[in-house]
Amino acid sequence: MKRALLLSGGMDSLAIAWWLRPEVGITLNYGQLAAEAEISASTTLCKQLGIEHHVISIDCRAVGSGDMAGDKADAHAPASDWWPYRNQLLVTLAAMKAISLGVNTLYLGTVKSDGSHRDGTPEFIAAINQLMVIQEGEMTVEAPAIHLSTFELVKEANVPSSMLAWAHSCHKSNVPCGNCRGCYKYFEVWHEIEHGLDHAE
Repeated sequence: MKRALLLSGGMDSLAIAWWLRPEVGITLNYGQLAAEAEISASTTLCKQLGIEHHVISIDCRAVGSGDMAGDKADAHAPASDWWPYRNQLLVTLAAMKAISLGVNTLYLGTVKSDGSHRDGTPEFIAAINQLMVIQEGEMTVEAPAIHLSTFELVKEANVPSSMLAWAHSCHKSNVPCGNCRGCYKYFEVWHEIEHGLDHAE
């Protein structure tokens, strides 16, 4: 079995890469404002772990909205960082590359808190997996950390602090803005780590 990970360079996907060591990492530049920093973080991790890394660039910002696209949130948005059908888009683009590499399983970095968006729920993962399985290639989609918080995932994966520090979570910029949901989560997880978890360096 050959496995690929949709690798954004954020804490969640970085921790899954460290934990499960997939053969392939796929990072997407789909027009999000923080693409450059996400690619840099993902590239650093893959070099450290010896993971084959592919960067796919397809500018979809014209159909995005919210913080990641530098635009106002759509009327349907449950939060300021919502981009319509984003996870469906990312899974499709990553799978299109992954199938050419002989990948059988595509990992997503979804965690428990992502359930605040419908495309971060177990129901969505089951549905997108079924959609992929019935198509040519029969690729499966898994979210191995969907029942874990980011802190629990970091603990399970035993990611060194020195590596976790490379993660980029900001939704608005290549330099952390400090005032978006991604930055708030990043700071919160580091607070939990500092008060409840020691990492091997």
